[in-house]
Amino acid sequence: MSLRFCATLLAAVVAAASLPTVAQQYPAKPVRVIVPFAPGGGSDFTGRLVAQKLTERIGQSFLVENRPGAGGNLGAEIVLKSPADGYTLLLISASYTVNPSVYKLAFDPISEATPIIQISGGPYVVAVHPSVPAHTLAEFIALAKKQPGKLAYGTSGNGSVMHVASQYFLDTAGIKVLHVPYKGTGPALQDTIGGQVQLIFESMSSISPHHRTGRLRGLAVTGPKRSPGFPDIPTIAESGVPGYEVTVWAGLITPVGVSKAVIAKLNDAVNQAMVSPALMEKYAANGVETVRSTPEEYGALIKREVEKYTALAKTLKLKVD
Repeated sequence: MSLRFCATLLAAVVAAASLPTVAQQYPAKPVRVIVPFAPGGGSDFTGRLVAQKLTERIGQSFLVENRPGAGGNLGAEIVLKSPADGYTLLLISASYTVNPSVYKLAFDPISEATPIIQISGGPYVVAVHPSVPAHTLAEFIALAKKQPGKLAYGTSGNGSVMHVASQYFLDTAGIKVLHVPYKGTGPALQDTIGGQVQLIFESMSSISPHHRTGRLRGLAVTGPKRSPGFPDIPTIAESGVPGYEVTVWAGLITPVGVSKAVIAKLNDAVNQAMVSPALMEKYAANGVETVRSTPEEYGALIKREVEKYTALAKTLKLKVD
């Protein structure tokens, strides 16, 4: 046995033995959780809820910072270019997997990222301002066909998953509705509530309180089945647009190179939080399902979604204006 081999073996043993120690010491200071969108949207809701649960379970502060811009790419770049020490996490949504097909990125969303865990999954809600004379999706489609280009829909920005999901629906339904991009889901939602735009595809967590109070009217959900939180709202497929399906999700990633022990500790803490009856009830009330996953399962999901949206963006000829 050569001296070089012995040295390599010894180094591997020492490194393996140190993993639990790394996890025990982490985190020794507050951890930043970057939400790459403006306050008020579904990602912000999820990011703050998960940060709270991590703070409670790990005993160190997990602090949310909103860094909106470029469809979420600004916040993503901040995180993926930060030190690989586990002190900067990124809350991502499905938009993260759309961006490679519509933006020229300054980072690789797969090779430069370490998946931690998928947190939630669920449909978008297709909602309209109550002034719109449509109480079903079929009625909205009929109205849009009579007034092509007269109605408007808001999104979190050009090339966002909201944009892709909305345009996919419009193309499938054969209608024309004006696109109004905003810098984040929060501003788009507020202008829909205010009536400046008439239609929005948004997360159930963001739409639900406004649907209940009548400030918005939910017409359909984009998933393959009705949401347990709103069983009265049909799917888009049920509403006369067969074959349409889009699901949205949220999860945590961090830069490549972060210790496996740290990733395991974060994954375990979030997985434990996801089975909390109080958390599950809170999510369900907003039409969102909690998800438990391994880093490997989440990484596989991200890769599949990148491939799916790359193909869909080409079909719809979407680009950032």
